[in-house]
Order: sequence, then structure tokens, then C-alpha cells
Amino acid sequence: MKKLFSAAIIAATALVGAEASATNYSLWIHGRNGGGTQRGNYADFSYWGPSTTAAGVNKKAVNWNGTQKISVENFRIRDALDCFCTGANWCYIAAHSAGDLQIGYALSLYGTSQRYKKNAVPNSSGVCGNTDGTTQTGWNIKWVDVASGAGGGSELADHGDWAMSEPLVSDLVTTTARAMYNHNTTTAKWFYHFAGSKGTAYSGVLPGQDDEAVSYHSTGGVSGSSGGSYCNPGDLFCGGTLNTGTSACSDGRAKWSYHTVELRDDGEAYNHYSSGNWSGIVGPVRADMATYAY
Repeated sequence: MKKLFSAAIIAATALVGAEASATNYSLWIHGRNGGGTQRGNYADFSYWGPSTTAAGVNKKAVNWNGTQKISVENFRIRDALDCFCTGANWCYIAAHSAGDLQIGYALSLYGTSQRYKKNAVPNSSGVCGNTDGTTQTGWNIKWVDVASGAGGGSELADHGDWAMSEPLVSDLVTTTARAMYNHNTTTAKWFYHFAGSKGTAYSGVLPGQDDEAVSYHSTGGVSGSSGGSYCNPGDLFCGGTLNTGTSACSDGRAKWSYHTVELRDDGEAYNHYSSGNWSGIVGPVRADMATYAY
């Protein structure tokens, strides 16, 4: 579906003369980190890996203070969306971990707001200038790829395995993350989830299949006010199977609207961490962006 959608957008753009100057961008929104990424610098890919690696057309790193609350830092995501996803320009979005909360929060709470059309020329703070002073409703986004999404929170935050003095950790408590905004409200933008399952013994506090940091209930976009125990097919020690696509889990629990599982890690090959080298579950998302974000 994604490949056909991308091709249709490009074909339509080619047919409309007014869109001849349109530019497509790939925005990469990172997750929790030590706060060291350069905010406002869309060329700083230190969280992800070498900036020379193919990761979608005109890729931009959307950097925010990955220790702070989503509501405090979300303006940086909105600045990037305004810069590159308004006017004639369109965006593909890739998000990792708490970056899922960031893009979900922006779309749910601001996705129908009036945005000034920007010139895609950011200043040192990552803010772009207006083009003609006109506005549009929301942003031009084709779809969202999500690597190990923390939109449903993590039990590592629930149980204090992460430092609770870090403001972001309080947002990652499962009940808090799920109540932060309406996850069903995406302005009809599809979220394609890539769920890793290469967990370890020390992540035993995480229910079901996990990637050492987040469980399938979150990385699979499973709806509800709390988490749950979901696994790959055939696992007898879970509450249900995380089904691929938009299908509900085997226990009948649905995914949020416009959320679909693109990759379920049946081979338990991918952990949570990019490790500064496009590694873990970020790897398949990078490959998907390189193939389809053009």
C-alpha cells in the first residue's frame, strides 16, 4: 500500500504544473537520549548514524532535548514540520521510540491548526521564514514510519528502571503516554510500525515480546488505556499475538486508527537501539525510507 501511495503522489505532482517546484523531505525524529543532539541543526544525525547513509530523500534530523517532557519540546517538531512540510513541499516522517509520542502529539493537537507556509530555509534555531504570508491547515505529510514506537509508554518507566528525575520518563509511564493525546487522531496520516523483539533477561519487567526498552503493546500501536502482553505467533506465555497490518490482536484488542504493523520481528533479530550506526529496529526503518521516501 505504501509503495503505491508514494508512486501516486509523485505521479499527481508531475501532472500539476503548479507543483513543479515542490520538494520532498524525509524528517527523522529521535527518541529519548542524553539531550546532546544539536537542537535546530537539521544536519546533526549523531543519534542515528553516519549522515552519508541513505535514509530517504532530502533527509533532515529533527533534534530535540530527549530528556524533557513531550509538551515542552514539541515546538521543535512543529518548527520542522512548518519548515519542510508546508506550501508546495511534502514530507515523509521517521520516528524512533519517544519520537513516536512527539509526532503523534503534534498531529493530534496541532494537525488541524493554521500553519504559515515556510521557505524551507532554517535559521540557527531551526525556524524558517514565511513565503507569502498565507496559511494552510496542518502539514503535508505522506506517511509516518515508526521504529519501536513508545506511543503506548514503557513499563521501564512504570517501575522506575529509568531515572524518574528525568522529565521525559514521567511521560513514558504507560497510562500517561496513552492519555497524553488522542492516538486515533492522526489527521488521516498512516503510522507504519516496526516492532523489534530482541529482548534480554533484564527486560523481564516488560510484558510480552520486547526489544529491551518497549513492549509490543506499544511498538505495535495497540489501543487502550494501559499496556498488555503480546507476542509473536506460537508463544504460549502471552495474553495474545500481535497481528500484522491493521488487524486486531488475537485477543480482540484493536490497534489505534491509522496504525498498522509493517514489521513484526518474528526472528527476534532487532533490539531497540540505533547505537549511532542505524542499528537495531532503526535499520529496517532506514531501509524502508531509502526505498519508498523519494
